[in-house]
Amino acid sequence: MTTLSVTEARAKLLSLARVLGEKPGEGVEVTLRGKPVLAILPFALYETLLETMEVLSDAAQAELLRKSLKELRQGKAIPWEKAKKGLGL
Repeated sequence: MTTLSVTEARAKLLSLARVLGEKPGEGVEVTLRGKPVLAILPFALYETLLETMEVLSDAAQAELLRKSLKELRQGKAIPWEKAKKGLGL
């Protein structure tokens, strides 16, 4: 993550929109007097974080996610091509 002071971020705000659009997984940490105060994120990353928070705030969905991750670690995952074929896609 890139770090900029508030002054630097203000001066680069318009160009940050373009740069972050090209790097969808990265954000910018904005500091004031050396301490982080803001995060500027590409909108797609922001939406992903909101979705993640929504899933994790639902106990049933969070449990399903934990179970899925455990099965993945145990090698019980189905390859995407096989899953598509089974679904007729």
